[in-house]
Amino acid sequence: MTAQNAAPYMFAPEFERLDRAGLRRLQLERLKALLAHAYANVAHYRKSFDAAGVKPDDLKHLEDLARFPFMVKTDLRDNYPFGLFAVPREQVVRLHASSGTTGKPTVVGYTEGDLNDWANLMARSLAATGARPGDVVHNAYGYGLFTGGLGFHYGAERLKCSVVPMSGGNTEKQVGLISDFGARVLAATPSYALNIAEVAESMGVDLAGSGLQIGVFGAEPWSETMRAELDKRLGIRACDMYGLSEIMGPGVAIECEHRCGLHGWEDHFLFEVVDPDTLQPLPMGAQGELVITTLTKQALPMVRYRTRDITRLIDEPCACGRTHVRILRVTGRNDDMMIIRGVNVYPSQIEAVLVGFPGVAPQYLLTLSRQGSLDHLTVETEALADESEDSRTHLAHQLRHHIKSIVGVSCEVIVRLPGELPRSMGKAIRVRDLRKQDG
Repeated sequence: MTAQNAAPYMFAPEFERLDRAGLRRLQLERLKALLAHAYANVAHYRKSFDAAGVKPDDLKHLEDLARFPFMVKTDLRDNYPFGLFAVPREQVVRLHASSGTTGKPTVVGYTEGDLNDWANLMARSLAATGARPGDVVHNAYGYGLFTGGLGFHYGAERLKCSVVPMSGGNTEKQVGLISDFGARVLAATPSYALNIAEVAESMGVDLAGSGLQIGVFGAEPWSETMRAELDKRLGIRACDMYGLSEIMGPGVAIECEHRCGLHGWEDHFLFEVVDPDTLQPLPMGAQGELVITTLTKQALPMVRYRTRDITRLIDEPCACGRTHVRILRVTGRNDDMMIIRGVNVYPSQIEAVLVGFPGVAPQYLLTLSRQGSLDHLTVETEALADESEDSRTHLAHQLRHHIKSIVGVSCEVIVRLPGELPRSMGKAIRVRDLRKQDG
């Protein structure tokens, strides 16, 4: 099924087709209630609002939100574990948390109503990609404290799909079940989807010729070249899904079948783009940092949360008929940007060079180190075939030149044998920063 011949289908047409004026009225009504709820029940918001000299009643128009302070990830860590909850802990029916590998984890909570909204938004999102009731959805997102697995699971069930709760790992079995169960939809991180494609090829299984038609991928940045690779190797239409556990989890925004930007669900979230340096709001269409305010979250309301994601918003009509603002593909994160000898580089820019380059597999690892007083970037990738050392050295030289000419940064390139780089079962680790260790 292609975007051109797919039958129109909306999970919540009364909201998905709401005109811009209607969306703004709904957002203002819900935003007023959200600010009052947060101020009345969360000490952090009372303190930050008072320090900024604003009260919930000061919001008369949506534009007034710019007077309110931002939230950042450290606010969640500083209030660990439950200090930002706006309802009694007994009303929180589920907890999720980050891995906490760099300090205290960020903890998020959901009321029963929050989980119901989340399931509905995930069902709406999956339907936008072309998933339909009765489809077999192979869910290879990790289950547990990570929001991906359960978010997709309950959304697909709400859409009345048949869910295969596989989680990550045991990739050969994943390949077998995708084929045996006739999965039409694959849900995974893009890096793990690529791993599934590689393993299937090594097993002699043609997933591109199976019943798979749709891939719903997120939880990590990925490029258009990666999308093309996944489309080709899995025989699917790969759609991007956006979400953050601090805001809800997956399902905050989704690409429809036309894949021309992610529809951000404005009946539940208010989206802004700000200048990452001045923090001033930017007009529609300008590139900057995405800021999100939840409009319906009860357990953990988020007011002007700085996502660190760099993108643009557009509000032009979409061919699918949905009216919600579209988030153009996230090009990187403020905190993921590498500055190499004065050149700003995002990992996705390196990926765009590597994926599809002749003779190179779409697996890579970027290592940042210090050589004297200068930053140094090493790019490791793999050859597609079992090439000789001389052939891989020649390939590395070509890649180094290509990266320099396309991205503008000098780097060392190492082309390894197939399978030498570690494979991810969930979010891929693409960047190792050794500069603090070196300094």
